[in-house]
Amino acid sequence: MEKLLVSVAVTYSSLTGEFKNYTESQVFYLIEDLFHADTIIGFNLIHFDYRVLKPYTPKDLSQLKTIDMLLHIRERLGFRVSLDSLAHGTLGIGKSADGLQAIKWYREGKIDELISYCKDDVEITRRLYEYGEHHGYVCYQDRYAGEKKKVVVEW
Repeated sequence: MEKLLVSVAVTYSSLTGEFKNYTESQVFYLIEDLFHADTIIGFNLIHFDYRVLKPYTPKDLSQLKTIDMLLHIRERLGFRVSLDSLAHGTLGIGKSADGLQAIKWYREGKIDELISYCKDDVEITRRLYEYGEHHGYVCYQDRYAGEKKKVVVEW
C-alpha cells in the first residue's frame, strides 16, 4: 500500500463532549490522545486510519482498544457497507462530501472545509454508534434491492 499522509484528523471525546482537530504537524498529539483514550470508536479505523498513522509512530496501534464499526458490520453481513449508506438507512442523513472532494479541498489548501467534512463524518459515526448501542441494530440502504435493511450490532 502506498504511504498516505495525514492531512487533518478530527476526534470526539465522549468525556468532554468536544471535537479536536489535528493537522499533520500535530499527529504526535493525536497519537498520544489515542493512547490515553479508554476506547477508540470509528469507521474503518483498522484498515485505513491506523495504516495512515503507522509511519508516524513506533507505537503499536493494534494495542489500542478499538471498536471498528465497519469491521463489525462486515463480519455480520459478509460485505462492506459505506458510512453514507448507514447514515441514510439509520439516521436519514447523508455525508456532507466524499473522499474525492476531501482530496480536492486539501490540494486547494481549503483546510477549514476539510476539517468541517471530517468533523461531520465523526459526528455521523458517533450518532450511528449510539443508535446501534441503544437499539441493537443499524440500517443500510441495499444498493441492489433498493431497500432499507437492518444489521444486528453488539458493540
